[in-house]
Amino acid sequence: MNETRRAILEAIGDGPVSGPDLAEELDISRAAVWKQIDALREAGFEIEGGSTGYELTDVAAYNAPAVEFGLEAPFSIDYHDAIGSTNDRARELATEGASDVGVLADEQTGGRGRLKREWTAPSGGVWLSIVLRPEVVPARASLYTLAAAVATARAAREAGVDARIKWPNDVVVPVDDEGGYHKLAGILTEMEGETDRIAWLVVGIGVNANIDSDVLPQEATSIRAEAGDVDRRVFVQRLLEEFDRLRTDFEAVVPAWRELALTLGQRVRVERPTDELVGEAVDVTDSGALVVETDDGRETVSAGDCEHLRPT
Repeated sequence: MNETRRAILEAIGDGPVSGPDLAEELDISRAAVWKQIDALREAGFEIEGGSTGYELTDVAAYNAPAVEFGLEAPFSIDYHDAIGSTNDRARELATEGASDVGVLADEQTGGRGRLKREWTAPSGGVWLSIVLRPEVVPARASLYTLAAAVATARAAREAGVDARIKWPNDVVVPVDDEGGYHKLAGILTEMEGETDRIAWLVVGIGVNANIDSDVLPQEATSIRAEAGDVDRRVFVQRLLEEFDRLRTDFEAVVPAWRELALTLGQRVRVERPTDELVGEAVDVTDSGALVVETDDGRETVSAGDCEHLRPT
């Protein structure tokens, strides 16, 4: 969104402002004001014009200008009605030097999850990939995944969903008192760098938002199914704002993750590349690794596919 349109939105968001006053304040012609107002209406901003001037009455759109308006975090938005994969687009932007960009789509036609699993991503969901250039060592990259999980869970909880986190990167909704759950959101983090630095990092977040349950896998759920439809524009803003706060305060990430963790205290099976580990999940380390109490003692798992087991 250009600065003139942003300034007009900020002005008319606080109440009616006349065209002449806007023209004088922004040092542009009245015709230019009308042209910008018309462009904002085309972008989905509901603006009324009367004897007292122009007034912003609603933001019903779900697009880049709408998400950027009122966003209290330093991200620009690259929006698509439909795209193969927001992560693929984010990687393209990252290799071109972009940073602090959120690639957002109404629909993904080639979405994927961890371990190259297919991810159903129809219209109505929140499909978001964040391009970052963090000045941290690669060993700390996993904290961005944890931060994204916390930010997503908090935004979902604000929408009325009992969202929790399953290690390492799933946002889920409990279905019983024994660790059972339905999946609400998944996170896929990709990066490029060297042993001592990260060139770029992409955090992909997929949330089943305003989607009917019958189009989702049996083990999945949606915000619509749990609490009714959510304003996706506001949801994305809250997610990005929470994520921005956490990435600037790494010490708060793991404690926040622990508060929302469904995995801790559960009996789990963790599949690793060469073997599997069974035991009770008792903690996560400061780098996000899972600590499992097994029959042979405690083991720390930095990566793997985690499954909650029914109590024996």
